[in-house]
Amino acid sequence: MKAFLILEDGTVFTGKSIGAARDVISEIVFNTSMTGYLEVLTDPSYAGQAVVMTYPLIGNYGVTPDQESKRPWVDGYIVRELSRVPSNFRCEGALEDYLVQNDIPGICGIDTRALTKILRDKGTMNGMITTRDVSMEEVLPKLRAYRVGDVVSRVTCEEKHVVAPAEGTQGGRVYKVALMDFGAKNNIAGSLSRRGCEVTVYPAHAAAEEILADRPDGIMLSNGPGDPETNVEIIEQLKKLYDSSVPIFAICLGHQLMAKAIGLSTHKLKYGHRGGNHPVKDLETGRVYISSQNHGYVVDTDGLDPAVARPAFVNVNDGTNEGLRYIQKPVYTVQFHPEACPGPQDSGYLFDRFISMMEGAE
Repeated sequence: MKAFLILEDGTVFTGKSIGAARDVISEIVFNTSMTGYLEVLTDPSYAGQAVVMTYPLIGNYGVTPDQESKRPWVDGYIVRELSRVPSNFRCEGALEDYLVQNDIPGICGIDTRALTKILRDKGTMNGMITTRDVSMEEVLPKLRAYRVGDVVSRVTCEEKHVVAPAEGTQGGRVYKVALMDFGAKNNIAGSLSRRGCEVTVYPAHAAAEEILADRPDGIMLSNGPGDPETNVEIIEQLKKLYDSSVPIFAICLGHQLMAKAIGLSTHKLKYGHRGGNHPVKDLETGRVYISSQNHGYVVDTDGLDPAVARPAFVNVNDGTNEGLRYIQKPVYTVQFHPEACPGPQDSGYLFDRFISMMEGAE
């Protein structure tokens, strides 16, 4: 079946429909990862967005257990070529069937390189995937009016639950970690569990008083979707957690929200950082790490009080902030993903640093 991708600037791509045959309007973003398409599909940070995969062949190893949440969250999926005959010893089905089963519209057979160049040149745009012949006069105003909105409330867990320490990790002290779920990937709790932590996962809008009443040794702030500006109530709770002096480690949206809790601002990038090959520099050691990233907003550090916090990492490509080390409190935050699945694993040591913070060594 023929399908169309219509961008808000009037550009139209024609291809073939994959997945659900229904219309969807969404923000169109691109990801440069060469593998890990299931982790992309199931990353809650993509809620409210349709993803363009820049790697030309997607689905060649089918659907495997490598999923970062209970379901896929992307609004739409855009690829150059979709593999029809997956081959992998762990394969449980074809990717196209997975898209249909989860009601995700998609399009294949378009020039994703040309599409990505448009998004890099003009910036992230809204778009529509459709199988219908539609009126541009009717569609374009709807595209320009679309907003991602409060997607954190959509992706967070419904109730508090516990992830036990992984088998074989007991022996030393079991640290109790409170994980605030703003759209947490599974491997955040997994990375802590494998280090012998008992992780209690809280819904995004949990009160600081509830979390502190459980007496955690440390607090983890997760990744998540959308504009940090929309999370006003959460930011107010983070101010209380900051004042508590319980060690805090934050990733991606958690990093942005903690920065806003101390009065910093954020702004939207032209086309964001999404992929598994982004270099970040540790400003303390000078070492560069390859990181996995998925964000469209960054923290502004121009007004940063050096007595409160200082930049810890910087993006080598564009110089944007990639992390903060707080001075007055045991708080450390990063913009990238040290829990990256399928990788790279370069910055996984940051979870060990968090353990040291809970031990009082950092």
